Amino acid sequence: MPMTPAEARVNLSAIRENVALLRERSQGAETMAVVKSDGYGHGLAASARASLAGGATRLGTAYIREALALRAEGITAPVMAWIIPPGEPLEEAIVQGIDLSAGAVWLVDAIAEAAGRTGRTARVHLKVDTGIRRGGASGAEWPTLVERAMKRQVEGTVEVVGLWSHLACADMPGHPSIDIQLDAFDDAVAVAKRAGIGGSHVIRHLANSAAVLTLPRARYDMVRPGLAVFGLSPIPEMGDFGLRPAMTLVARIAMAKRVPAGAGVSYGHTYLTGRETTLGLVPLGYADGIMRHAGNLAEVFAGGRRHRVAGRVCMDQFVIDVGDDPLTEGDEVIVFGDGSLGEPTLQEWADSLGTITHEIVTRIGSRVPRVYH
Repeated sequence: MPMTPAEARVNLSAIRENVALLRERSQGAETMAVVKSDGYGHGLAASARASLAGGATRLGTAYIREALALRAEGITAPVMAWIIPPGEPLEEAIVQGIDLSAGAVWLVDAIAEAAGRTGRTARVHLKVDTGIRRGGASGAEWPTLVERAMKRQVEGTVEVVGLWSHLACADMPGHPSIDIQLDAFDDAVAVAKRAGIGGSHVIRHLANSAAVLTLPRARYDMVRPGLAVFGLSPIPEMGDFGLRPAMTLVARIAMAKRVPAGAGVSYGHTYLTGRETTLGLVPLGYADGIMRHAGNLAEVFAGGRRHRVAGRVCMDQFVIDVGDDPLTEGDEVIVFGDGSLGEPTLQEWADSLGTITHEIVTRIGSRVPRVYH
């Protein structure tokens, strides 16, 4: 394989092992691996296959187009999509056997009508808003949604196969909203059962990564880990839970040169060299997902040591100051990894930039090839 300026190395064994660990922590609940946003930046199809190999039985995506992309890759496992604005390809999704979420009456009707045109029955998961205030029917709207779904089920266009919701503060153990949401979900399930929607074929699911790892009551029939599948802790202050980060982001020095003391570096000269030193040009920038404000804050690993980003991150490049350490063109720089070599972890990058690991890893752009091992 020819050298590339930068690449994201994805350890598929880590994904498999993370899913196996999450399955063990799920205490018998079925596992849906969430692979939305191109597998959290790790690659959609490769992440999906590794998750299934690790024991996941279902896959989750945000959008129908992501689910259809999995089908186009030959992945036949059950897939669910849950953000469905008007105009989405419902008929194609139904033909491809994709489970669809519905949290509003209009969407149940739209799915049912699309199913009628295909001559098939749509598999639907009804979503209740238990307190995150995003998608899903409110408590007041829920009985009407259930009634409409039951009507469509009787006519044969829809089969309700799931009841679900999402937690707002599962990554904040002990937050009072958690029990409130769990109670609200139990109440919603009870309403659905009284209307005739229930039984072992109707899967209840609520738990995200944080809830899988810390909240046994939330596991129900199925769990939906996403971030943790890729080895990133949903609650960093509680440790890594035995998860293994799957991605290492690397680049190769494009240029190395000596500059004098007092030299301004990159746009705005926000970094000045303290003495004569060696600068290295790293061919990654904010067009590749390296946040612009990482300048003078985040660290990378080169030549066996950590070095801080020197000056502003540019669209395609940033600079590091390595002092008198040897550095030459082609030398490898680890932006972040699992920390085993002493390199920064993604969590350290997130902490230094005041954000979350999700934001950084999903921003890594298409110019950076994913290399699987």
